[in-house]
Amino acid sequence: MLRLYLRRYSLAILLAVVIVLLSLLPFQDIKVGVHVPLADKWTHMVMYGALTFAIWFDYRRSHRNCDKGKLLLFAFLAPIAMGGILELMQAYLTTCRSGEWLDFVANTIGVCLGTVLGLLMKNRRTA
Repeated sequence: MLRLYLRRYSLAILLAVVIVLLSLLPFQDIKVGVHVPLADKWTHMVMYGALTFAIWFDYRRSHRNCDKGKLLLFAFLAPIAMGGILELMQAYLTTCRSGEWLDFVANTIGVCLGTVLGLLMKNRRTA
C-alpha cells in the first residue's frame, strides 16, 4: 500500500519532505545582492503553491475519475494543516526557527494559488 502511494504521489511526497526539512533544519541566511520586500513570504507562497499543484498533478496523473472530497481533503486542507503544524513546530520545538502567523497566511495563499492552477489543469484536461 505504501509503495502505491509513493509511486502515485512521488512528486508531492518529495516536495513535502523538502518543505519539512527546509522548515525545521538550521540554515544560514543567504545573502542576496538585491533586497526583495517580503522575500520570505514569497518563498512560502511558492513552496506551498508548488506542493499543492504537485498533489493535483499526481492525483490527476494516477486517477481517471475525480473524487472532489479527496481532493478537498488532500490537495487543499492537508497542505494548509501541514503549514500550520510546521509553524507551530518552528515556534515550540526548534531554537533556530520562529513560527509566524504571516508565514502561515503566505502558506495558505500559496495553497489557494496551487488549487487554482490544479483546477485549471483539471478543466483543461477534460476539455
